[in-house]
Amino acid sequence: MKLPRFLPIQDVAQVARGLLMGGADIIPGVSGGTVALILGIYERLVAAISHFDLALIAQLRRRNWTQAAAHCDLRFLVTLVLGILVGIGVLGYVLKYLLEQQLELTLSAFFGLILASSIVVAQSIQSWDLKKTALMLAGALLAYWLVAQPFMTGYDDYGYLFLCGVVAICAMILPGISGAFILLIMGKYKDVLDVIHKLERGVVTLDGVLTLVVFACGCAVGLLTFSKFLRWLLARYHGETLAVLCGFMIGSLRRIWPYKAIPLSGEKIDITTSQLDNVLPQTVDGRVLASVALAVAAVVLVLALDRMARRAHKD
Repeated sequence: MKLPRFLPIQDVAQVARGLLMGGADIIPGVSGGTVALILGIYERLVAAISHFDLALIAQLRRRNWTQAAAHCDLRFLVTLVLGILVGIGVLGYVLKYLLEQQLELTLSAFFGLILASSIVVAQSIQSWDLKKTALMLAGALLAYWLVAQPFMTGYDDYGYLFLCGVVAICAMILPGISGAFILLIMGKYKDVLDVIHKLERGVVTLDGVLTLVVFACGCAVGLLTFSKFLRWLLARYHGETLAVLCGFMIGSLRRIWPYKAIPLSGEKIDITTSQLDNVLPQTVDGRVLASVALAVAAVVLVLALDRMARRAHKD
């Protein structure tokens, strides 16, 4: 198997895609898997991760470095992961600021992007039938129910933290199901984020390092095992799997509905860790019109980009 030839601009593009995924991954309600699906790299990402297997180990033991890199699509993964790390460290702060200062407009943009992306995924499924429709509805109902679950108080136990890593990373690579939101439900989102923020400030403690190591080990186990299962599903039941993923995206729209019931107490609300009820706007003012216009613009942008990509692929 030969390594694909890349131009430097393609590496930059992969880093940019990773940056968007990283920023999205730390916002509860938005999935990095959704962003990967929007950007057209989802199936390649799943395949690359799932190729960390015995065949790769055999290539490494024989010191066939080029073949090993080709087997797991290493250049693609390295550039993407680099972007994800930058996105988590930089873009995450920007998105959090926007959610605090411009909540309705920011959620409106996400709402439009994910709604349009679910349409794109639905259009990519050939020969819709009753089975695929039922699977899409089941996925939508599951995600709709999941994003409304109350947050738990996490257990102070490394075994539970490992389990949180396994479950969260599996959710993170599924479009429509946010790994960050799963961590919120399991009660560990704030703990993990606090450790990361302390490390960024140069505050290193043994408990913090152990927390990250155990969580990362859980993520690694979940990622390697679940990606193989996903690759198998996409190979055997491609249309059915995409139908379920499309349903996940539709159901997750409940979490990022732009209009929330904000308490009037004046207390500062952290949208990433708060559960706020969805409401309809009481008046149609300029801000509401702006949020609707932004959502529509996001839908038009995604559909236009998809149409351009399809034309380029045909040519």
